[in-house]
Amino acid sequence: QHLNRDLPSYRQRRYFSPAAYSTDRLIETAVRRYARGALLDVGCGDMAYRDLIEPLAARYDTLDCAPRAEGVTFISDAQAMTMIADAEYDTALCLSVIEHLPNPSAALSEIARALKPGGHLILSAPHLSRLHEEPHDYYRFTCYGLRHLLERAGFEVIEIVPAGGLFSFLGHQAATVALCALWHVPVVKWVAYYLLKWLWVLPCAWCDRVLDRRKVLALGYVAIAKKSPLP
Repeated sequence: QHLNRDLPSYRQRRYFSPAAYSTDRLIETAVRRYARGALLDVGCGDMAYRDLIEPLAARYDTLDCAPRAEGVTFISDAQAMTMIADAEYDTALCLSVIEHLPNPSAALSEIARALKPGGHLILSAPHLSRLHEEPHDYYRFTCYGLRHLLERAGFEVIEIVPAGGLFSFLGHQAATVALCALWHVPVVKWVAYYLLKWLWVLPCAWCDRVLDRRKVLALGYVAIAKKSPLP
């Protein structure tokens, strides 16, 4: 929590660990390409991508099960967004959320309902991850599982891109231990942050790109999907 407070933007958090760096680069590219019109950030957390989204989208609404940041638009279960009208949004963002939902299919169906025909969903989900946010940590996903869930919810899958790999996964664990152990120490925490960036985060990400070209050990995936137009 202290680390997130001191690193409020995705631009700073991407160098927290190889996992954050590998995934964030794909998310930033997807947001810059597809975010437009009215955008709903489902499971927004503390809105780390807000600064990126607001210049691109005409409207930025947020939804979470609890107010983890000031100004959350909707406090709701993503599996039953009853306060949101049909075809309300042009774009939806759902990052590292569906693994924490007992019924991810229901959430994707709700997002599809909230999107206009032809609207885009930017989704991320893990394939390799330690247990976190227990006890609400239910699933891990393959690219094939994500495609099946998205198509069943009424989406046309544009692409599913693997993010990171085994080096990013293992590097994330080490970076988490190191930074969390030192983050309470003034000055030292920033020295550790920049040393990890250059000596750990970037080398681990490079190893994943070079040594696992088939991505059979993908850390996770970033998917882009479009709501099918009305028949």
